[in-house]
Amino acid sequence: MAATTSLTIDDFERLPSEQVENCELVDGELVPMSSCTLKHNSIRDRFIMRVGPYVFERHLGTIVAEQEYDFGGNVHGPDISFFGSAKLPLADPDKRVQRFVPDLAIEIVSANDTVTALWRKKERYRACGTSEVWIVLPESREVSIYAEGGDRILRGTAELSTDLIAGFKISVDELFQGL
Repeated sequence: MAATTSLTIDDFERLPSEQVENCELVDGELVPMSSCTLKHNSIRDRFIMRVGPYVFERHLGTIVAEQEYDFGGNVHGPDISFFGSAKLPLADPDKRVQRFVPDLAIEIVSANDTVTALWRKKERYRACGTSEVWIVLPESREVSIYAEGGDRILRGTAELSTDLIAGFKISVDELFQGL
């Protein structure tokens, strides 16, 4: 039986797109990710359409969907991520995997996600320097926020906001409106 070789981020980037599409690199192995549903995509796009212009007009940084980053030798592409203007010089527009971590990572829970996998991902994000991680739970219509100032769960009319994007607010209800 042949020994398997752990992949590096450079190996990951050299693989054909069709081989790594919907995959992350975790501990040297390709891990398939579940496909996104209309509900998942609607939540992601609604948030980006609301916050994107706010970030752009104020030159606060970049907000992007499914950008892959180097989290301690692992490759993850949060559903939504934000990095402030201080990190713009680190961004390489020609690289698939950015060699820094975002300031804010948002994951929208999909049907095939496990609590253990989400918890590990959240812990990895934070350990590698991501300031805040938001986990959006469509079925219970709530958002769990993990940050240095304390963890919290928001629902209903509670407003999502972060000092990373000063002044921006959106209610949890608005995020899930019509779904």
